[in-house]
Amino acid sequence: MKLAAIEAFFATLQAANPHPKTELEYSSEFELLAAVLLSAQATDVGVNKATRRLFPVANTPQKTLDLGLEGLEGYIKTIGLYRSKAKHLMQTCQILVEQHGSVVPHTREALESLPGVGRKTANVVLNVAFGQPTMAVDTHLFRLGNRTGLAPGKTPLEVEKKLLKRIPTEYMVNAHHWLILHGRYVCQARKPLCWQCGVSAYCDFKPKTPLPRTA
Repeated sequence: MKLAAIEAFFATLQAANPHPKTELEYSSEFELLAAVLLSAQATDVGVNKATRRLFPVANTPQKTLDLGLEGLEGYIKTIGLYRSKAKHLMQTCQILVEQHGSVVPHTREALESLPGVGRKTANVVLNVAFGQPTMAVDTHLFRLGNRTGLAPGKTPLEVEKKLLKRIPTEYMVNAHHWLILHGRYVCQARKPLCWQCGVSAYCDFKPKTPLPRTA
């Protein structure tokens, strides 16, 4: 994808959705961190169902610790890999209480030192909670980076670096949301909905089958 097309690509996404937001439900930096940690290999819908039960009783690191491991598991057992996620969240809460005054840190190094928090999770928190121009490459962004020609790469880190380099500055803070939502609802993995895509004119991908006719 050429630079002129990239500008038009994001201008179109911005026009369609000027104020994109994460679909995870949260009301504080800690709730966001917990929700993102729980969302690995799970859907936002599934995480939201669990956190709607969890956050009213445990919306701080200390309240989460007070639940105990089994208590926490009871609230999130509908989420995949809930046992390991509960363990990581409890360990993270302990570190937040003991080392950060129960405040979510706003540096990559500090976030990635928390159990269960990798580069992608740290990038989401830095972007959503603190407005930093980071790029959390999940399966959607990895697919879009390669399929559209926006940022081809063999690894998530390679795609991330190319996205950071190629996306115009004025779109950077919101680009992560636009790409996730586009990948989730339009540029889907098995059957991309190219005939519904507002940015298909700027995309390198060419459907193998003819697009359905519109009236």
